[in-house]
Amino acid sequence: MVSRSEASSRHRTAWLEVDLAALRHNVGVLRSLSGPAALAPVVKANAYGHGLTAVAGALRDVVEALCVATLDEAIELRAVIGGRVILLYAVPPGAAADAVTSGAEMTVMAREDLPPLLAAIPHGSPPLAIHLAVETGLGRGGLTPTEAAVVAGLVAADPRTRLAGLWSHLATPEDPAASGIQVARFEEAVEGLRAGGIAVPDRHLAATGSLFTGTAPGLEMVRPGLAVYGVLDEGLPIAAPAAAAAASLQPVLSLKARPVAFGDVPVGGSVGYGGRWRAPRNTRIAILPVGYADGYLRGTQPGASALVRGAPVPLVGAISMDAVAADVTDVPGVSPADEFVLLGRQGEATITAGDLARSRNTIAWEVLSGMAARMDRVYYPEAGSPDPNESPAPCQT
Repeated sequence: MVSRSEASSRHRTAWLEVDLAALRHNVGVLRSLSGPAALAPVVKANAYGHGLTAVAGALRDVVEALCVATLDEAIELRAVIGGRVILLYAVPPGAAADAVTSGAEMTVMAREDLPPLLAAIPHGSPPLAIHLAVETGLGRGGLTPTEAAVVAGLVAADPRTRLAGLWSHLATPEDPAASGIQVARFEEAVEGLRAGGIAVPDRHLAATGSLFTGTAPGLEMVRPGLAVYGVLDEGLPIAAPAAAAAASLQPVLSLKARPVAFGDVPVGGSVGYGGRWRAPRNTRIAILPVGYADGYLRGTQPGASALVRGAPVPLVGAISMDAVAADVTDVPGVSPADEFVLLGRQGEATITAGDLARSRNTIAWEVLSGMAARMDRVYYPEAGSPDPNESPAPCQT
């Protein structure tokens, strides 16, 4: 356990802060929308850049399951955290033995996914939990409703397996008409199981988008992703019943840095590779040790800013692999002890994942999940952001 000040100076003066209290708060918000449905947050892609095992550890006693996209994620979680882990993609045949051994719940997306899993199940082991992915309109693979009934029958009839779930994913949760077509196609698969005398397992269709737009039913399980981390797509049309919940989400991740150098640039002088930015005045710059190798991408410029002493300051010049320059001319006295915020809140000012997404012409998902593993992540179990000169007791990775 180290203080925030120690965490930001031990090796690099750039770090990510992850507020685990905000994370758990967001789970409570999502419970208010999902009703009795089980919560299975998506923690793929290093928990959207927040840190897989730390986030999973904070969530494991407040959710029913966790969802991942790759087998290595599933293996890591099962080994470190335990509990229910649902792998949302099929595994290649050569990885079937590792998949079965992990204890994670598997997804079958095509009939040919099943035999390698069956062959890998050790004699006398508990039945392997299998979820069937139904293609309803996203176009990323899955069983047709007819195929789903056939494969469900195979799984239900085999003592080595148990049918644990039936799921699909909405392509455009902001579009009620398109979502309605997908919901109807999913119900077609459900009815196919019933017609075949197969007990319908837990169904999961809703994720963040449909929870806040109301375009899909909660059913027995929901799989929220982005909202778990306190962020929503800024273009998402929030349904009136979900407005209060949307407003109460708390962003979990902040990107912060302290300067490693300062410079004075004369009028007409340049900063950074290519010399594309020229100083319009005598300019004081602070160099922050954050760059595109950390996930702070070149596409953020021009027009990006950071916060220092509660005020926005422009970032100037090209973002390099390990550094970016901030124009601090209008904030006199900035020193190496000052904390800059590149994502998050400082005082009354905020830079959101949506702000960075707009500057890069991308989406908030990419901003968060693109945060590099080399960035130190400092985890705070208590709510709020303590003063950087105080010494709370976070966990660091």
